[in-house]
Amino acid sequence: MSNQPFNVLFLCTGNSARSIMAEALISTMGKGQFKGYSAGSNPNGIVNPFTIEQVNKTGYSTDNLRSKSWDEFAAPDAPHMDFIITVCDNAAGEVCPIWPGHPTSAHWGFEDPAAVEGTDEEKRAAFERIFKQIMARMNAFVSLPHNMLEKHAIHQEIQKIGATPVSD
Repeated sequence: MSNQPFNVLFLCTGNSARSIMAEALISTMGKGQFKGYSAGSNPNGIVNPFTIEQVNKTGYSTDNLRSKSWDEFAAPDAPHMDFIITVCDNAAGEVCPIWPGHPTSAHWGFEDPAAVEGTDEEKRAAFERIFKQIMARMNAFVSLPHNMLEKHAIHQEIQKIGATPVSD
């Protein structure tokens, strides 16, 4: 078993709200066993201020949060991802890049709180509701037995063995 944390990349279209909240939650709730990252297929370039309010609740540093493209994580020098999870309610059908190592992927659809129109209090309430929904799923994920998560690593090792040339 590896002592390295599992790297989890959360993807959304704009990378301004849901994926960033998920990054903060996995990194804090995972207690060192997970490292969160986030990116978007079409990043809008800013982190929503209501997202920052929610992330502040986790204790996760907001200093380096930024809206960024998923292309950064498909580059050869990017961290290896163990899991990739899309969090947009409409991203399940979106074409994603091919990720090195073929990480385990899943779709967790959440409504876009940034699309809510109204007063700041109505917007804040939408962000808090989605934040709590993400937190509930994150709690289930980080509670999985470690050996269930390691199956992916074992699968990779078996594939490496199969790709290793054998001598006569």
